Amino acid sequence: MPKQVDHEQRRTQIAEALIRASARLGLHAVGMRDVAAEAGVSLRLVQYYFQSKEKLLLFGLRHVTERFGQRVAARVRAAGDDPGPRAVIEALLGAALPADEESRVFHHLYTAYAVLSVTDDTLAAQPYIKEPDAAEATVTKLLTQAAADGQLRSGTDPHTEAVSLLALSAGLGTSVLVGQRSTESAAAVLSYHLDRIFLEPRLGP
Repeated sequence: MPKQVDHEQRRTQIAEALIRASARLGLHAVGMRDVAAEAGVSLRLVQYYFQSKEKLLLFGLRHVTERFGQRVAARVRAAGDDPGPRAVIEALLGAALPADEESRVFHHLYTAYAVLSVTDDTLAAQPYIKEPDAAEATVTKLLTQAAADGQLRSGTDPHTEAVSLLALSAGLGTSVLVGQRSTESAAAVLSYHLDRIFLEPRLGP
């Protein structure tokens, strides 16, 4: 009998090859032929699963986003059974800092995608561009919860602080990526800003 092909596994294999090739060549320069060579498959096979470079990019970048979500979840679990809003925010922001090869690739590809989407209407119109909005909503919700629990300093606006923290995290990530500062110093800056808005958790009723 002919061997059954796991199409989702094959797509994932190609997406992983895209990530590796893009990290080496740059997202703007990588082509479907490069991805095929990286995956060890034919160009025709890559074209069978992804009819255009845009479709390949979008699938690959969604795959990167899923892996990022898994990294955040692992960091939250490591923080304990009931980590609280600050620990969850620290896990999300910390996972985005380029501290190892996977997080460096994530930050590199995410930044490259954002730049490409400025001049590529097809990329800009896709759902992936909405991921920052989802992160912003998540951090805003966590800060709103912290405010309700008496953990934020008076006058703190959850949405404004969420925007500020995410923008700060993205900028710090880029500064680490280009060698301007270390991951440790970037993490210290994030902790400084969290200390600025968080109080010690309120005890008692």
